[in-house]
Parts: sequence; structure tokens; C-alpha cells
Amino acid sequence: MPSIAPSKIIQFKNCRLVRDGAIVRDDFWVRGGRILNPEPLFFEERVRADLTVDCHDALICPGFIDIQINGGFGYDFSSDVGKLEEAMAVVSKGLLSTGVTSFCPTLVTSPSAVYHEVLPKLKRTPGGKEGAGILGVHLEGPFISPEKKGAHPVQYIQKVEGVEKLHNTYGNLNNAALVTIAPELPGALEAIRHLASLGIKVSVGHSNGNLEDGEAAVNHGASFITHLFNAMLPFHHRDPGLVGLLTSQRINRPVHYGIIADGIHTHPAALRIAHRTHPKGLVLVSDAMAAMGLGDGNHLIGQMQVKVEGKRAQLVGTNTLAGSIATMDDCVRHFIKAAGRCCCSWGIRAASLHPAEVMGLSHLKGTLDYGSDADFLLVSDRGPLQVLNTFIAGECVYSAPEAPPLNYIQQKHHKGGAAL
Repeated sequence: MPSIAPSKIIQFKNCRLVRDGAIVRDDFWVRGGRILNPEPLFFEERVRADLTVDCHDALICPGFIDIQINGGFGYDFSSDVGKLEEAMAVVSKGLLSTGVTSFCPTLVTSPSAVYHEVLPKLKRTPGGKEGAGILGVHLEGPFISPEKKGAHPVQYIQKVEGVEKLHNTYGNLNNAALVTIAPELPGALEAIRHLASLGIKVSVGHSNGNLEDGEAAVNHGASFITHLFNAMLPFHHRDPGLVGLLTSQRINRPVHYGIIADGIHTHPAALRIAHRTHPKGLVLVSDAMAAMGLGDGNHLIGQMQVKVEGKRAQLVGTNTLAGSIATMDDCVRHFIKAAGRCCCSWGIRAASLHPAEVMGLSHLKGTLDYGSDADFLLVSDRGPLQVLNTFIAGECVYSAPEAPPLNYIQQKHHKGGAAL
């Protein structure tokens, strides 16, 4: 790909855009790593594009954001502590081919020493040719319910016991962006309020709690549900559990909720129920583990041994699911197919705008709004959605082998340079 000066104006032509939940035909403009409003260019700056790109009728959409991913391509963030730098480099780079431009590396329940060593190293990065950007760490545990532990080692699960316990367990929280807590645990509400006061997003999950527990957590600062339906009490008509937060009238804010749309963790009918009940809250997460991008075999998720056969990742010797091997573009494709009356743009929103909203970044990411970061994708939607090109800050950082070449055509301007 050519090296393009940040001051250059690039016009993407012959394309369609995902904007405001709809697909519209329009040109797309970028300058200095941001999405550009062309109107002031014409009428105020009186300039035009320096370079144009023919998109061959591709669909342009915001880059995907994965806020729950445990690892991939043979690496696990919670267990490969000695290879963390290598793991981050490989996973960040590999995610570009799946359309992910930003992500939250996720640490499952681990010994305190792991948090103290790993958290300071997982710093926020903007992303680029080296790989997808890091938005901060998702700490999924250890303050969870032993009864709903899933693939978390029970010996490292801890009681909350207050704010001091949080800091003693995690150490430096500067790089933490999202924490999953079971809201029914003693001291959980105090911990949730404290984390929220630090600007850290809080999710409820791996919980044996009821709807009242969930409502109290939201009213104390929680705003997300970790992988809805999985590792929580099942929906019951007398107490719908955390699922009831989707329609609760006793919370001070609407919640978002994660869905692992890999065809295994959530039945298509359950996915449809959630989406039709609260479409604006649905967030696609991969919950991918080390086997993502690889074949069958044995892997680790945190301190636990996992066997992968076909599309299932299970704790060795059990039927317990241990994350997924799905990529984010897999999840988007499955969601579009499974959701029924859902159009392509809703699947894309669930992987871009909605996770950006969870992280408080929708003014910068997750949309094609003017002024937003130019993290976007060129995708083919003629049949199953396929990522053709991935851009971060307006620079192409990945092209699929079958993608049409991106030819940047230099525009010849009249005397006076680019002025009209």
C-alpha cells in the first residue's frame, strides 16, 4: 500500500455506506485519519480530493470492535504470561483479517500474580499496520459465582469483600477498561460503584443472581451483561434473572448485553428473542480463545485445559464450553442469518456501534459519522458478508487475497493546486 501524507484528501467512490442503520449510496471522504464531511471542503476550504479510490461497489462500514476475546492464533492472554508481547503482536495482527480494528484483551479468572504481571503490560494502543488497537483490558473474574463459573478455575475465584480487595487482587487498574462481576456477591455493589467512579465499565455475569441483584448493580453503575444466557440463571417467568434487565423499568439506564453468535453458545431462537426485545443493546462478542484461527487440538484458556473438536471448545473431560473459536466476522455472518428479519446493517451495528457505546467511545468509533476515527472496512455483501479491506486511521492495513486492488488515483488539479 502507498504511504499517504496525513494532509491528503482521499475520496472513495463507487461504494455504499452503512449509516444510521441503513445502507446508502454515497462517496466516502478521509483526511488525517478522520472521516471527513465533504460539504465544507467544497464551500469553505474550496478544495477537492487529492486521491480517489474505486471501491467496485463494495460496502463501507465501521471497523468491528471485540470487547471480549481471550486470545487466538495459538495464544492465550491469561496463561502465556511469558510470551505476552508475542501473543499481543500475533493476535492484534491476525484480527485485522477478521475486520476487527479495536479490541479488549480479556483475562479470565486467574491467580492474583497473573493480574499484577499482565495488567501493566496490556496498554492502550491506537492500532495500525501492526494490528488492531487495544481499548483496555476486560477482567472477566475472579469475582464471580462458583456455581456459574463456566470455564473459570474454581480455586482462583474470590469474594469481593470491598474496594481494598479489588486493588489487592488486580494491582494497578490503569489499563482496565471493563470488569465482569457477579452482582449478588457480598460487597459487589460497593465494588461496582468504585470501579464506575474510576471510569471503568462494569458488567454483570457469571452470576447466580436474580433480576433484583442485576437491577441494583445497574443502579450502582453497571451497564453491560457478559454473554447473555451463558453462565447465569436461566430465564424464568417468575424471576427472569439477569435476562430481565433487557426490559426492566427499575434501572436508571438501558443496558447493553453481549451475545456469542457462534452457533453453539446461543440457539438462534434465543438470539432472536434477545434482539427483538432490545435490539439497540445487542453487542456481538467472539469470546474467542487460543484455538481461533487454528484447527482441532488441545489449548489453554487461563489455567484450564481445553479440547477443540469441530467448532466446539470444551474443558477437557467435561461438556463445559470454554470460549469459542469464532472470529468476529463469523459472528456477524451468523447473526445476520440467524436473526431472521435482521438486515446486514444491524449485524454490523452490533459489532461496531454498540460495543463502542459500551466503552463510551461512540463519538470516535463504531460509526461513519463525520469527525470519527477512520477505522473502517470494505466488505462484500453479495452473499455471505466478507471482509475485503481493513483500514485504521484511514490507512489500509489488510487486504484479502480476493479483494480488488486498491488503486489510489492522483487527481490533477488546475492552477492553484487542489483549489476549485
